[in-house]
Amino acid sequence: MSIAFPKPDGAILSRRNEILAGLARLVAPEALISSEDERRAFETDGLTAYRQIPLAVVLPSSTAEVSAVMRFCQENGVKVVPRGAGTSLSGGAIPQEDAIVLGIAKMNRVLDVDFANRTARVEAGITNLGISQAVAYEGFFYAPDPSSQLACTIAGNIAMNSGGAHCLKYGVTTNNLLGVTMVLLDGTVVTFGGEHLDSGGYDFLGLITGSEGQLGVVTEAVVRILRAAEGARPALFGFERVEDAGACTAAIIAAGIIPVALEYMDRPAIQICEAFAHAGYPLDVEAMLIVEVEGSDAEIDDMLRRIVAIAEPFRPKTIKVSQSEAESAAIWKGRKSAFGATGRVADYICMDGTIPTGQLPYVLRRIDEIAKSYGLGVANVFHAGDGNLHPLVMFDTNKPGEMEKAEAVGEAILKLCVEVGGCLTGEHGVGIEKRDLMTYQFTATDLAQQMRVHGVFDPQWLLNPAKVFPLEGRLAA
Repeated sequence: MSIAFPKPDGAILSRRNEILAGLARLVAPEALISSEDERRAFETDGLTAYRQIPLAVVLPSSTAEVSAVMRFCQENGVKVVPRGAGTSLSGGAIPQEDAIVLGIAKMNRVLDVDFANRTARVEAGITNLGISQAVAYEGFFYAPDPSSQLACTIAGNIAMNSGGAHCLKYGVTTNNLLGVTMVLLDGTVVTFGGEHLDSGGYDFLGLITGSEGQLGVVTEAVVRILRAAEGARPALFGFERVEDAGACTAAIIAAGIIPVALEYMDRPAIQICEAFAHAGYPLDVEAMLIVEVEGSDAEIDDMLRRIVAIAEPFRPKTIKVSQSEAESAAIWKGRKSAFGATGRVADYICMDGTIPTGQLPYVLRRIDEIAKSYGLGVANVFHAGDGNLHPLVMFDTNKPGEMEKAEAVGEAILKLCVEVGGCLTGEHGVGIEKRDLMTYQFTATDLAQQMRVHGVFDPQWLLNPAKVFPLEGRLAA
């Protein structure tokens, strides 16, 4: 799976000084980054294997500045790559040499909070965790919680329809987004939805969420905030067989129980995370589930009893229910640190596909077989409750050919997800990583229709180019 970039537009590169001068008239001097050393900080995102230095970087401070920059870029035929915090794992924020990066991280204010109606209006550069921190004093929180929530922005969450460990109960970004303010390519500022549920008219929010910055740049968002539960408690279940953990997951969901989180880790992931977080994970099992429930003490006790009873036929070797806030924090520290902890021991690529939960035992076995066939290791840590897989394919970048093997393993895993009735992405988006696999999931007619919608918003194909759609199909369109 070799990822190619289109050849840069020589005419744009030759006009770089002119373009920089035009941008300098629109934003403050400190908001325009033009030197090579400073631009290099924006050459990649979470998919660090690929990188390109952008033409320039613009960091506006308001919707009006975003509008002016977008209008200028359209009039001058300059490509725009929107960027939040650059945590994308699919290459969604990787620039091109003839494109500017438009970063909205400076736009990070909470504009309004309405506790009575359970909404918050925020600028889109605020971090995911920043919303929960802003409303915690009244006992509220923002539900979607990606592992990168300390750094990732709401703009990026909207672009990729991000989820997180607690999305099983509370849903992903699209289920918690009520409205957006978005700047179109020609600088027009539009508002979709608002501070209420189920806005009338076309479902533009559904279209924008997950569109990966190809329809416009979101500058503000109205999100749902929720009252925090009285309490929450996780439990660990360790299994001697991977298949038993997968089957137990399916059984919990089939019983009609919806935990607030249901996470899976296999032996390599358990060992990596335990060495980093010292969370008390069992090291003598092949797979582990983290099941968290919430409510009053009585509700928590009742649900955990039911879940333990469901798990028993699958012969768990370890059952450990958290007995304190410190234990709960340690359990989640291990899970939330999985990606960083894996980076301490190996290079890796993090895949992101979804499958029907009933297919978990089969898919987990096939993932292991695929990785071994290429002589590589894989650590599985993912949102088991909704079938959103995150296999970490480990390799050594210093060994020639290993990165290419890792990409081949990743491609085979994603194709496997589609084959069993799932899809290419759950929350990381398509970006450049899965762009050339889109034909595996969608027909030519499907893709043509999607590109027609894109063309309505961006007829010049200047917004986040070379992402999502296969390059050949894009050129044909």
